[in-house]
Amino acid sequence: MNTNIILLIVRLLFSGLMIINHGLQYFMQLWPFNDISVSTKTIFGLSTLFTAILFFIGEFLAPLFVLLGYYTKLSSLVCMLTMTIAIILTHSNNPFTEGELALLYLVGFLIIFLMGPGKYSINNK
Repeated sequence: MNTNIILLIVRLLFSGLMIINHGLQYFMQLWPFNDISVSTKTIFGLSTLFTAILFFIGEFLAPLFVLLGYYTKLSSLVCMLTMTIAIILTHSNNPFTEGELALLYLVGFLIIFLMGPGKYSINNK
C-alpha cells in the first residue's frame, strides 16, 4: 500500500478520534460559555477558563489541523504536549493502566510528527 495513503488514514483516525472523544467536550464548554468548570482541572495554577482554552487548543484545534494536514508537525507537537500533560495531570498514579488511551494518542501523534503529513494534505497543495 502507498505510504501517503497510510499516513492519511493514520492522520484521519487519530485526529478524528481525539476530536470526537475529547475535543468536543471542550468545544461544548467554551462555545456557549455554559459550564467551563465541568471536569476541568487547573494546570500550573492557571484559571479554569484558561486551562479549558488550552485543552480546547490541544484536543480540538490542533487535531483538526492534523486531520486537514495543515501545519501537521507543529499541530501534532501540540497534541503530544497536551497528552503528556494529561498523563501527568490525571494519570500520574498509574499511567500504563489508567492513562493507556492518552499514551496511545501520544504514540500516534508521535508517529505523525516523525513521518509528516504525506502527499494528501493541505500544505502539500
